[in-house]
Amino acid sequence: MENKKQRLSKILAASGVASRRACETLIFAGRVKVNGEVALLPQTMVDDNDKILVDSKPISGREEKVYYMLNKPPGYVCSAKGNQKTKLVLDLFEGVDQRLFTIGRLDQNTVGLLLVTNDGYFANRVIHPSSNIHKEYLVKTDSEITPDHLAAISSGTLVEGIFVKPVKVTKVRRGTVKVTVNEGKKREVRILLENAGLSVLELTRIRIGGLHLGTLPIGTWREMTEQEISIIFE
Repeated sequence: MENKKQRLSKILAASGVASRRACETLIFAGRVKVNGEVALLPQTMVDDNDKILVDSKPISGREEKVYYMLNKPPGYVCSAKGNQKTKLVLDLFEGVDQRLFTIGRLDQNTVGLLLVTNDGYFANRVIHPSSNIHKEYLVKTDSEITPDHLAAISSGTLVEGIFVKPVKVTKVRRGTVKVTVNEGKKREVRILLENAGLSVLELTRIRIGGLHLGTLPIGTWREMTEQEISIIFE
């Protein structure tokens, strides 16, 4: 950490605890202590001289920032913690020393492009609405896609009480469609398809911003290049 006083949430994110937003949630939940006292405000100012604990464990200093792209396999969840029956995405990163977290989530049965990092500032940029980053999904359904289906998907629907509308919907072949969204609400694409009367057989995220999944084999990951990191925002 720098000696200059900084917001507690920013320090936690820079130390690889989680994204800035997730760090704020930890603080509000009373899981962060500063000098032995529970800190409930993300804007609490701290520096090198303060002892900071998360779940009674001291945070590390500023870690080397790492950025990975993963082709998430089915059956894995994006949570940081699970039980003996839960397969965690982060378990795939065996041998990586940094404390990682996923940027956003894909549900257990959704596969495809997922970003994993220890850089809270970068994660916040990717998920913040002001970045206006589109996510593209390839969806295989149980029926032939008709013009009526495309119109129904494109018209949008309510997700978590908020009306959402896809950016673009394109038929690829008989029962396959590409859906591009901006909001990224939980199960948004599945709900859009179900609202159109279609059952989702396979759902794959193939693009985040300008970054494409490409030929990365399912279940594998690799470090991102500087160009791939920047192209997300283009």
